[in-house]
Amino acid sequence: MKTITIIGVNYYPEDSAIGIYTTQLAEYLTQNDFDVNVITGFPYYPSWEIKKEYQNKNAFLNERINAIKVYRYKQYVPKNPTFLKRIVHLLDFTFGSFINIIKIKNTDLVLCIVPFTSTIIPGKILSKLRKAKLWIHVQDFEFDAASDASIIDKKNILFKALYSFESMLFNNADAISTISNTMCNKLHKKSKKYIPKYLLPNWVDTHEINPVTASNHQYLNSNKFKILYSGSIGEKQDWNFYLEVAKQLENNTQFDLVVVGDGGKKEWLINKLKDHPNIKHYEPVAYNELSNLLCSADVHILFQKDNIIDAVMPSKILAMMASQKPSIITGNLKSEVATIISESNGGFYFESNDIKSVLSSLHELFRNKDKRAYLGANARNYVIKNFSSEQILDKFKQSFDEII
Repeated sequence: MKTITIIGVNYYPEDSAIGIYTTQLAEYLTQNDFDVNVITGFPYYPSWEIKKEYQNKNAFLNERINAIKVYRYKQYVPKNPTFLKRIVHLLDFTFGSFINIIKIKNTDLVLCIVPFTSTIIPGKILSKLRKAKLWIHVQDFEFDAASDASIIDKKNILFKALYSFESMLFNNADAISTISNTMCNKLHKKSKKYIPKYLLPNWVDTHEINPVTASNHQYLNSNKFKILYSGSIGEKQDWNFYLEVAKQLENNTQFDLVVVGDGGKKEWLINKLKDHPNIKHYEPVAYNELSNLLCSADVHILFQKDNIIDAVMPSKILAMMASQKPSIITGNLKSEVATIISESNGGFYFESNDIKSVLSSLHELFRNKDKRAYLGANARNYVIKNFSSEQILDKFKQSFDEII
């Protein structure tokens, strides 16, 4: 039996974004003849606060969850995650990882989950100590995402240093993978040294997110036309545009606008909602409620900033599509998401700030139930064909077998 050690800050009981993908990958591997260790942090995402059941635990905590050995470190978690505070957050978790790698006595592969690029350092050390292969899986280019969201200027000396540091770390891997074609292209620019590179996209469990088995969720139980945003409330989304759309719809009593989520910009958004009584905000739901929530919407929306193009592929897109409901998304027309929406014919994708087209599409879908059903069916069929959990997780296992 081969042993894999995964290093990444997000893991169960986090049940959204990177945390759920890392957990599902680890559990799939342990069910398919791998012994799995996980070096991770204390659960904090997306609220940016360590979960209550973990707050009084010791700084280092060992657990066994579903046959997986989990080694945790209580990392610094800023309530207001500015760029510099995120750096401290990142470095503190990396420090804890140095301690936890000592506990790993045997491993054939070390898998580092990026963001948290600096965790590649203890990953590299562990691979050297145990004569293992080092694999980097990029879920998000954290430095590019910070720049694209205008958190830091690309001309900043600190950014240039981080960018060079990132490339150096990538060049020390035995294999690298990432989750979209545009991110693959970016990866080739960052790591010009020949290293096997794999496209291993995120996936969706279409048995879990399933309109056939879903029931109506309490957040979306009105008879109105329900417009849902569900996900992280952060810098990557264009919340000013969202509020402008809401303003344009505030006199239409047939529309319900609902935001479900948490994140670094939640308090800012909640403060703004005082001027937008037609928007309801709710805290995130548990994963076992997610199918009910997504399938209860009439349309999903995601408004991205124009410069968010190749640093990240939003994981929420696949779950939105699996719900068999259409999506209206804005962002850069050259992005991977634009390609997916176009290929699937599962919704609408517009350039950022194209409020006229967004409003027109919302009204069209409101009026035309058959169009909603047609686009929604296209979306679900597309993710079943291209992004089902079974086929993507099988690709992970096959790729790992090639390297080990």
